[in-house]
Amino acid sequence: MTTALITHADCLDHVTPAGHPEQVARLDHVLHALAPLDLLRLAAPPASDADLARVHPQRYIDRIKAAEPEAGEHPLDEDTWMSPGSMRAARRAAGAAIRAVDAVISREVANAFCATRPPGHHAEREKPMGFCLFGNAALAATYALDHHGIERVAVVDFDVHHGNGTQDLLWDEPRALLISSQQFPLWPGSGAATERGGHDNVLNIPLPPGSGGDEMRAAYRRDAFPRLAAFKPNLIVMSAGFDAHRDDPLAQLAWSTEDFRWLTHELCRIAAEHARGRVVSLLEGGYDLSALAASAKAHVEELIEAGK
Repeated sequence: MTTALITHADCLDHVTPAGHPEQVARLDHVLHALAPLDLLRLAAPPASDADLARVHPQRYIDRIKAAEPEAGEHPLDEDTWMSPGSMRAARRAAGAAIRAVDAVISREVANAFCATRPPGHHAEREKPMGFCLFGNAALAATYALDHHGIERVAVVDFDVHHGNGTQDLLWDEPRALLISSQQFPLWPGSGAATERGGHDNVLNIPLPPGSGGDEMRAAYRRDAFPRLAAFKPNLIVMSAGFDAHRDDPLAQLAWSTEDFRWLTHELCRIAAEHARGRVVSLLEGGYDLSALAASAKAHVEELIEAGK
C-alpha cells in the first residue's frame, strides 16, 4: 500500500506578519522536500462547522469566523494571527485530518501525512493560541472514535511545545490516550508529568532544556512505548512537530533529523503490532526552514517504508 500526502494551496493563504515564525514558507519548504517522494497526493477538503463542532462549541467557531479580517493581519493574541484566507486554510487543515482518517481506516492508503497550516495542537476548546485555531489532532481522534467506531486511539505529540490544546480537548475522553513529549519548562507552561487526564489517559514526558536524542530515545523506551503497547490503539495519530531539532530557534532541545526518523520508525512499528499499521500524521511546528524540510522528509520516508 502507499502513503498519502494530504494538502491544499489554501493553506498558503494564511498570512502572518513579517518575521513571524509560523510563515507561509514553512509549508513551501515541506512540500518542496516531499516532491520527489512516491506518494498518493490528495486534496484536503474543507471541514464544515459540524466537523469542527466535534471538538469546539459553535460559539467558538463563530467567534473565529468573525475575527477574520477583510484585509491585512489581525492578532487574536500576541502569537496567533488571522488574515483574509485564514479561516479557509484552517478548514483545510482540519479537513485534511478527517480525510486522512477516512483514507487510512478504509485501507485506501496505509498511512497519511497532512502537510497543512495553521497547526492545531495548542488550540483549546474555546481559546486559540500558539499559532493554532482548531484542534486538528483531537478532531482526528474524535472523528475516528465516533464516526468510524474505532475503539481506542492514541495521539503521540512530539512537538517541542506541549500539546496543551489536544490535552484540553481529550482530557475527559477515556477512549483516547495522549502521549506528549516536550521541553519543560517552556511555553505554554503545561505538560508536567503530574497532568494525567480525567481517566489517566494523558502521559506527559517532560524533557529538560539542552537534552538531545539519547535522552528522548530513553524516555520513549521507558515510558511511551510500554504505555502504547498496554493501550493497544486501533489508530495512532501523530502531532508531528519538528521544532525539537537542534537548529530550531524557538526552543532548546537538541534532536537530529535522524532522531525524528527513529521515532517515526518506532511508532510505526507499534502501529503495525496493534493498529494494522494505521497512522495519521499532522504537521505541527518546526521553524528553522532547512531543519523542518529535512526532518519532515525523513518522517515521511519512514511512513512510506512502513506502508510497504
